[in-house]
Amino acid sequence: MSKPLPPLNTFRVFEAAARHLSFTQAASELGMTQAAVSYQIKLLEDRLGVALFRRLTRQLALTDAGQKLSPVVTETFQRLRTAISDLTEGAEGVLSISSINTFATNWLVPRLGRFQVAQPKIAVRLEANARLVDFAREDVDVGIRGGAGRWPGLVAVPLMTVELSPMVAPALLAKVGGVTRPRDLLQLPLLAPDEENWERWFDAAGEPVQLQPTGPFSTFETQHMLGQAAMSGQGVALLTVGMFGDELEQGRLVQPFATSVRLEQGYFLVYPESRANTPKIRAFEDWIITELMQDRARRAA
Repeated sequence: MSKPLPPLNTFRVFEAAARHLSFTQAASELGMTQAAVSYQIKLLEDRLGVALFRRLTRQLALTDAGQKLSPVVTETFQRLRTAISDLTEGAEGVLSISSINTFATNWLVPRLGRFQVAQPKIAVRLEANARLVDFAREDVDVGIRGGAGRWPGLVAVPLMTVELSPMVAPALLAKVGGVTRPRDLLQLPLLAPDEENWERWFDAAGEPVQLQPTGPFSTFETQHMLGQAAMSGQGVALLTVGMFGDELEQGRLVQPFATSVRLEQGYFLVYPESRANTPKIRAFEDWIITELMQDRARRAA
């Protein structure tokens, strides 16, 4: 027979005290006195039979037991808040999205207006960076990330494979009189060359080459930057086909050859498993999948 749990309020107080490492700050957050916080912590420690904090001269520190318990309690309260929110909210409110830079800039931002038209009760807050979000501690609903699609505790919905193909500005291509075979690209500067992926592409195109580094080369942190460099006529770049569809349609970039090479990683929509039925998340997932399907149908036409 399992032991009865300590009172829920003791865990609520512990979570705040562990987060702040301060009884005083926890008391302020919870609207309690410091003495009441100290009493609740002592009650929890007595019920569990272990010390959770080391009371140092001017600060608190978690014991080994406290460090083990803290993330579990934090996640449990977050899941409880999420479940209550999901029961009471519809497809409305603010949808907070954290996305890698290139996907946000090249693909998502130009299309977000259509999502807002389809879901006028949902406002969007978009943050673009490469940082991995801690959904248990941060006010973020969904993320868009690159990788293999395996993140424990998260739903990972495939959005786009990484298929690289050379792209170049039309004016630069015209300077060399155009290209008729893959090897002709070697007349142009290769931007931020990744010899392995370039050699893979030439192999796939049926004209194997062995590139010799002749650096120094400029490097670019994101594909968005690399694409901007290509559009400005600085050279030819290996870019993700699905990410630069608009630039190709508008003639700002040219894809001289249809051949592409697929990498193992891709782009995924991610969110906590506990939030799979949240209306605003489901609305966004349905919309983004539909948009991507329409993009693929246009490219295939």
